[in-house]
Amino acid sequence: MNPGSIFKIKGILDKFNQNHPKVVSYFSSVFGQNGVPEGSVIELTVTKPGEEPVTTNMKVTADDVELVQTLKELK
Repeated sequence: MNPGSIFKIKGILDKFNQNHPKVVSYFSSVFGQNGVPEGSVIELTVTKPGEEPVTTNMKVTADDVELVQTLKELK
């Protein structure tokens, strides 16, 4: 990955953190230093204006844990 892309991603993440501090705080408390272990279930619900909520979930795999660890190392 080239340095320009890394700076762009960092800028986008910083802006996200400014716009959504509660989300960042939530993820920090839930995922903490040790992350979410394999076998955990993450559930997401999206409610678009004027529509019914749509929910999905995923069971965390070893590959997911590795991905998150790799992303942490980019930080």
